[in-house]
Amino acid sequence: MNALPVRERTRLLTQLRDCAEGLGGEVSARSRAARLGETYLQLSESGRHDFLRLIALEFGPEPARVAAAHAAWQAAIGTPAQWDAEAELRTAMRSARVRILTQFNALPQGVKFLVDLRADLLGFLEHDPELATLDRELEARLTAWFDVGFLELQRITWNSPAALLEKLIQYEAVHEIRSWTDLKNRLDSDRRLYAFFHPRMPQEPLIFVEVALTDHLADSVQALLDESAPLFDVRQADTAIFYSISNTQAGLRGVSFGNFLLKRVVDDLQRDFPRLKTFATLSPLPQLVGWLKRNPEALKEAGIDLDLAALTAGDWVGERETARQLREPLLKLAARYLVHAKSRDRPFDPVARFHLGNGARIERINPLADISAKGFKQSLGLMVNYLYEPKDIEDNVEAHIRDGSIITSAAVRRLARQT
Repeated sequence: MNALPVRERTRLLTQLRDCAEGLGGEVSARSRAARLGETYLQLSESGRHDFLRLIALEFGPEPARVAAAHAAWQAAIGTPAQWDAEAELRTAMRSARVRILTQFNALPQGVKFLVDLRADLLGFLEHDPELATLDRELEARLTAWFDVGFLELQRITWNSPAALLEKLIQYEAVHEIRSWTDLKNRLDSDRRLYAFFHPRMPQEPLIFVEVALTDHLADSVQALLDESAPLFDVRQADTAIFYSISNTQAGLRGVSFGNFLLKRVVDDLQRDFPRLKTFATLSPLPQLVGWLKRNPEALKEAGIDLDLAALTAGDWVGERETARQLREPLLKLAARYLVHAKSRDRPFDPVARFHLGNGARIERINPLADISAKGFKQSLGLMVNYLYEPKDIEDNVEAHIRDGSIITSAAVRRLARQT
């Protein structure tokens, strides 16, 4: 049932058709797009759903035109008219939806509007598969508009605009920024924070990475985030630890630029700190507990007697003997999960998919590396060091793409074989 009243729906449909047909000049087109955008923002959630259904279902390619163009192309194959016929077929298959979306892009805030519109669309898509075609077209447009060649890498410091710093607090997705003091600690002299920006969204970070400069492979996120810890002398730094990577725009799901961010950050760090030799992460296993709920037998196979509820509660950490006995079984469990758990022939864990796909190797698994409530709830306190060895990155990527190889250190391989 439509949430929009009949009169409102008819009015919107007329506006969308005018927009799709491109009536008038550029000024008229911008004015129409602005009115449509304002209307959309004022609609209720159900009204926005109907608005998007109108675009998805009423503005596809014209079947008769596509059929005629396809027949003409087939008839023209092998003749001088083939290429003109192919161009006409491409034009016929281009839906009016694309023309509507492109006109929104022309507005001063049009890119951000479309990113937010897709976030709405993704929410509706879960229960309305008829929106899938519109989503594919919008994702394709955003992928082109957010090509990494258009993005700007910026280092964010404590002196950056307050509005931008507030957005970091809002968008941090891995380790919550608890206060301004916490944020200041993450921006101190022994830390770096970099973000990608789009020229049309200059105050909206698209993705950002937090880095700690140190002299060892970090094994505790609480130690990294300790506000009372003394500053590290960056002149002694030989290791960069990427301890948080946050995508900020839900509407850019499927538009990948995280791997380019890491490569650019490594280049920037090497320029500023020539002594840096090791580039690694301290990463969560965000789907470990979810996987265990589907595979409860894995606990017994790893030699763990506690049930999942007790493990995720984390109270066992205070029992020294229990914690000691669980250390090795938990390491084996995590190794099995990382090396063998798959989803459609790819690593089950999304963080593992990201880093292994970018050429890292699983270097070390760390028990009790995140002893926060969230750390136990999602990964039983475990965290992983993914190591980026510059000379091996390309080979690792090729092996992972070619045959799904999970590149690990010898220590992690041994743990995985013991389960």
